[in-house]
This record gives sequence, structure tokens and C-alpha cells, in this order.
Amino acid sequence: MTTIADRPPAVHHGATRVDGPDKVAGRARYAAEHPMAELAYACPVTSTVARGEIVKIATDRATATPGVLAVLHWGDVPHASGHEDPELALFRSPMVSYRGQIVAAVVATTLEVAQEVAAQIEVEYRVEPHDVELRSEHPGLYTPAHVNPDFDTDSFVGDVEEGLARSAITVDVTYTTPAQHNHPMEPHACTAWWDGDHLTVVDSTQGPWRGRAGIAGALGLDPGQVRVIAQHVGGGFGSKGTTRAHSVVAALAARAVDRPVRCVLARRQMPAVVGHRTPSIQRVRLGADPDGRLLAISHDVVEQTSRIKEFAEQTAVATRHMYAAPNRRTTHRLVRLDVPTPAWMRAPGECPGMFALESAIDELATELGIDPVELRIRNEPTVDPESGLPFSSRNLVACLRDGAARFGWDGRDPTPRHERRGRWWVGTGVAASVYPARAAPSRARITIDDHRRYTVEIDAADIGTGARTALLIAAAEALAAPTTDIEVRIGDTNFGEAMIAGGSMGTASWTWAIVEAADALRARIAAHDGRVPPEGLSAEAHTGASIEQLPDAARFTFGAQFAEARVDVDTGEVRVPRLLGVFAAGRIVSPVTARSQLVGGMTMGLSMALCEESRLDPEFGDFTRRDLASYHVAVNPDVGEVEAYWLDEDEPELGPLGAKGVGEVGIVGTAAAIANAVHHATGIRVRDLPITVDRFLDAP
Repeated sequence: MTTIADRPPAVHHGATRVDGPDKVAGRARYAAEHPMAELAYACPVTSTVARGEIVKIATDRATATPGVLAVLHWGDVPHASGHEDPELALFRSPMVSYRGQIVAAVVATTLEVAQEVAAQIEVEYRVEPHDVELRSEHPGLYTPAHVNPDFDTDSFVGDVEEGLARSAITVDVTYTTPAQHNHPMEPHACTAWWDGDHLTVVDSTQGPWRGRAGIAGALGLDPGQVRVIAQHVGGGFGSKGTTRAHSVVAALAARAVDRPVRCVLARRQMPAVVGHRTPSIQRVRLGADPDGRLLAISHDVVEQTSRIKEFAEQTAVATRHMYAAPNRRTTHRLVRLDVPTPAWMRAPGECPGMFALESAIDELATELGIDPVELRIRNEPTVDPESGLPFSSRNLVACLRDGAARFGWDGRDPTPRHERRGRWWVGTGVAASVYPARAAPSRARITIDDHRRYTVEIDAADIGTGARTALLIAAAEALAAPTTDIEVRIGDTNFGEAMIAGGSMGTASWTWAIVEAADALRARIAAHDGRVPPEGLSAEAHTGASIEQLPDAARFTFGAQFAEARVDVDTGEVRVPRLLGVFAAGRIVSPVTARSQLVGGMTMGLSMALCEESRLDPEFGDFTRRDLASYHVAVNPDVGEVEAYWLDEDEPELGPLGAKGVGEVGIVGTAAAIANAVHHATGIRVRDLPITVDRFLDAP
């Protein structure tokens, strides 16, 4: 493998967002803005019951309405045979598995007609009793075969019960996190059209290549018959990482009416059909000797999935890698409920799991009378506690120490409820962050013309993270060319296989492919004595073989988060004027966009801590907060000073640039740091998120 030292010095370090001017000027086209002639619109009709069977759908009145082109529903759509995701098997069964499930779609010449008629469609159901309540003792609990994406469901090392019995100090506590919903600024949208038996889709997706496979499977097509384009995507947070039902609706509708069709989900429809973070019930037990060395760690998780598809979030997996202890156990149990299927949401598993673990570590520090930063350092492992493999790099201790110095942690009085400023109790808290560092096979192609201008093509997706900017920087460095001579084209399955913008793997995966393609192109240019023929030259690379050759190691991004919380002495209102994070994430390719991702993740963690939750109405089985007026997220006045720093870290094995992901590690640990700060401020331990004022009413 060619290393960074083998290439010329970097030629460009300070690139700002290269797509900024197009977005500000409105030239950037999103999925719902793709210009098409004779465009029709599809509006989904969703179930009003949580469980049952469709008996009848009245469509005569709808199809007679001027402007209506078709009504798609059970019994009226050709059934393609495929290996489709059950969530995408639209109109193939009369069964209803959750409230909000798509049961029909109206296709019309205008969006207004489609929406109005869809609201008038009458569906008759045979209703069955439903169950939407997650309980730790639910009789339907079972052990899934694995947890997302393919981790072992449970892990056992040593004897946890014996370790707890030998411990001088133990903590045995239960934490809960609520369901949360991905609400990207751009709703899920798709424009689709057919050319014979070939389908083109302009989709709001985090991964066109993966989306192509999902759509093809749902429609019984060969993936080569489907082209997916996604050049600009307005956020995703995981909800656009897999194919969603709106894309299948658009494709089916376009085939039914033989013209391009656009389907845009309304905000109120998204909670049911684009996934959510599962609620969790987490019991954490820790045992330590008088000096704070952990003797036992146990983390048991209960969470939910739907009846039609299993999704088991890897909530306790991060606990397996964090701290040294001779006795450790993690378990996951699921229950199938009459709810939509949970799915990825920024840092799935690590985010809720580390809230519980890092809160419990803080509780242990309080019981021991040891500074919580010092307690974490004392339990730093020398190798990965789970696998026994060496860490490729692990700078958590450095992050903790650097963050403590920047935050002003030294001299902190550990006594809870000791500082009051006017009407506010003031406290500080700390938590660790972790997220896997990985890369996935991807393909890139680079062309040079006889004017020595380069075109880079890769099926990456920029979901607002600044991917174009990072890829441009990587290409400029690898080619030893100015950025002004390089055009980066992304978001098209015609460019070949590439990793999705998810799992904090995008930058590492894509830049790896670009660097290998650049090396191949430079070799071709050298073979032509440094000249470029009139027809130009091109080269491509696929990183599958390189990734397979990675040596065994435990690869993670680590960080330390510090928070200051203020709690109103009368109302219990919580404010967070300061958040500070220090991270060790390999080489930072694009400092401007990396900082944006870390600050954004920490801000989302603030939302998780203080206000973000989705509630299910047990009577109707429906999420009650289905818009941004009722589903509360942190907005500008809620956010104080948020600082993100990183350490220089060499990660030579993870691709030629040594890049680790930063898209998700920023949210991990934030909620725990805030909850720990709230305890320090008030002496009240809040173990159930979010930390709303009612959490203090029954506290001693």
C-alpha cells in the first residue's frame, strides 16, 4: 500500500465548504427539486390502526376526481417476487402491523390534488388488539441471533456475580432512554421514472449503491436495472441509510402511470416509516475495589422491535471495549411490539448505551470518593478487553487529561449541590465517548484531460457533512494538484460501489479509494513520460483487497466530553452553558467540516439529554409527536458555548490517509456528561432521559 509519506507534500489545507455557494444561491438540487417534464405526484395513505387487516379500500370516488391518475393499494398492484425488505413490500398484503404503515397511495397531476384525495380515502379494517409498551418483564422477551450489524448478542468473560460479591463498592442501577426520531431538515423524497425496464431514481439517500439494491429487491429487479442519483441530501442521521418506502411508492407509481412521479413524505408521516431509535431499559452493575479498580461490569439491555422485521440495536456493545475488568457480561433482549421497526439513528447503540455506562461510572466515582476523570484513567485497558487484540491507537486518557485542562476541571469540588449562583445550582460533569473506526470497500475513478484538469467520480453521498470538501482535499493531496483543477462528482450509482454516508466510515472509505485511484493515474501518466495524450487518461481503484489485508486490531475513535449544567432552584429548568469535547480521530482531513460534525454531534447530544423523546399513545398505538412543534430539539437559544478539539493521532493502518470517522462520536457521551453535571449541581441523579423538569418533582 502506498503511504502518505510516499507522496508529495499536501498542496491545500484550508478548503472551506466547496458546495456552500451552490447551496446559498439555490443551485444545489435536492431530490424533490429535480426538474422533470410531465411530472406526477404520489401521496401515501397511512394506516389509522396499530394492528389488523384491511377489509376494504373505497377508491371509486378518488379515481373519478379530476387530476387523479391512479390509486395504488392492496389487491391493485402487480406482485413482484423478490428478496425485499418486509418494510418495502408495499401493497402485497392486507395485514397492518403498526399505525402509520403505508396502505395506499394516490397519484395525481398536482401535489395538491394528491394530498387532498389521499386524505379522503376510506379504509375499513378488521382491528386486532395491540401492544406498544416496552417493559423489562414483558412475557415476549427473546434473545435475538445477533445485534446490529452482526455483533454477538451476549458476551461473557469471567464470573460477574463472583466479582460483584468480592467488590468493596458496587453500583446496581437502571437507566431508560426514550424512542427518538430522525428529523433531517430535508424530508424523505424521491423522483422516479422508467425507461423500458430500467428505473432511474433521484433519491434523498445516504447511500445510492445500497439504495439501488434495496429498490431492486423490492421490485424484483436486477440491481443493474436501477440507477440511483443523490447529489445533495439535506441530512439523514441514519434514517436515509437504507431504502425507505417512499422510494418504492415513487417507482411503483411511475410504472403505473407511465410518467415520472415524485413522492415526498410529509413530516407527520416520517415517524412511522423512516425508523426510530428504540427505547431502552438498561441495568448496569459495577463492582470495584477500594482503589477504584473495576472487578465486574454487567450491562443488560431490553429494547423493542416490530412484528414484521427484527432490528436489535447494539446498545451494550461499547461497554465490552471501554474499561479493564476481569469479569464482564453484556446481554440484549428484544420484544416484538405493534410498532414501526426501529433503525439506525446517529451512533446507534453507542449513544444510548454509553449514557447508561458513563452515568454508572460517575455514580461509582461518587460512592468511592474518587474524581471521575481519575477513575476512568485507573481502569484504562492495555488491550481490547473483549477481543484481547491491541488497539490500533487508543488516546482516551490523553483526551481526558487535555479536556480537563481546557475545561478547568482541576480544583473542582466534588460535593454535589455545593455551588449556587443566584437562582441556579451549578455543576460540572464528564463522560467518555467511543465509536468504531472502520472502512468499507469503495470504488473511485479519476480522469485527467490534456489541459491537466482532473475529474474524480465516486458514489459518495454528502448529507450536509461536507463530504465534497474532504474528498477534494484528499484528491488534491494525492494528485499534487491545486483544488481549482479538480472536479469531484458524487452520488451516482453509475460510478460504482461505494460505502454509504454512515457508520462514520464515509471519509475513510472514500478517500482511501480516491488515493489508490490517484496513485494508479499518476503511474499511467509516468508511463506516458509525464505527458497526457489528447484523449486524456483515466484510472480507477477498488479498495476491497486493501481492506481485506488490514492486520487484526481493535480500531476505535475515542473522546472525552465535559459539561457545565445549571438547574433553576425553583422550577428545575436545566441549561447547559458550556460543552467541551476532545477527540482522538486519526488524521483530520478537513478541519472545517470535522469541527462542524463534532459540534453538531454534541449539540444533538444536548437535545437527547434535555428534550428529545417520542411518546407512544398506548390506546391508539401511535407516536404523538409527529412534527417539529411537538418533537422538541435543541435550537440556537438552547445551545451555549460548544467547543470541539482533537489530538494529533497517527492511524497508519486505516487507509493511506489514516482517517477515522467523526460523524457520530460527538453525540456519544454528551448526554451522560450533562446528566452527571446535573447530579453534581443538584445532588439528584436523573436516570431517565430526557432531563425535563418533572424528573425533579419526586426527587428527595
